[in-house]
Amino acid sequence: MKRLAIITLASLICSFSYGQKENPFIRKGNRLYDKGKFKEAEIDYRKAIEKAPVSAKSNYNLGSSLYRQENYEEAERSFQNAAAMMKPAEKKARAEALHNLGNSYLKAEKYGESVNAYKEAMRLNPDDNDTRYNLAYALRKLEQQQQQQQQKSDNSKNDDDNKDKQQQQNQQDQQQDQDQQQQQQQQKPQISKQDAERMLEALKNDEQKTLDKVNKQKAKAVPVQVEKDW
Repeated sequence: MKRLAIITLASLICSFSYGQKENPFIRKGNRLYDKGKFKEAEIDYRKAIEKAPVSAKSNYNLGSSLYRQENYEEAERSFQNAAAMMKPAEKKARAEALHNLGNSYLKAEKYGESVNAYKEAMRLNPDDNDTRYNLAYALRKLEQQQQQQQQKSDNSKNDDDNKDKQQQQNQQDQQQDQDQQQQQQQQKPQISKQDAERMLEALKNDEQKTLDKVNKQKAKAVPVQVEKDW
């Protein structure tokens, strides 16, 4: 992937015009950046922007320092600002800003936005092989992301379909249980009040007959005389 280079005043003095009041902060920020002190460099680049808010160079360098700190969201805004502030004739410099904007999007896994940024950079600088490589890479990542999203959507749809089928099956089972219960209740013999009273009376008569029979058997029994033992 293309290296995020710091744009120094010496290398771009022919392309850019800046007020002298911002130069000390940019130079100091560049020195800190070269030492790997990206947070400290960020502070000086922000000071340079305070002095000259429409400085494409300060915004670009700020984006570079933020990128190195993995603060990709803010880096995106800085590179966008830098590209917007560059003059139409500064195609190569603007392509650099758009390239690095694409890098920021790529790191943040915003592959669609990354592809668009690289394409715009390629239109400005068609001979940039680094941008061409990154564009191809971003397109592959975008395709993979879309496939994963489609797979996730399909899985979610299948889960919903299975859930609906299970709910329908549960409803059918419940309905079948209710139908069986109703059928069983309908099949049970229904006894009227009069039939129940007749059955109860019959049971009482049977019990009385049994009791009378037992009493008769007792009456017929002859007591046995037991001889005394003198």
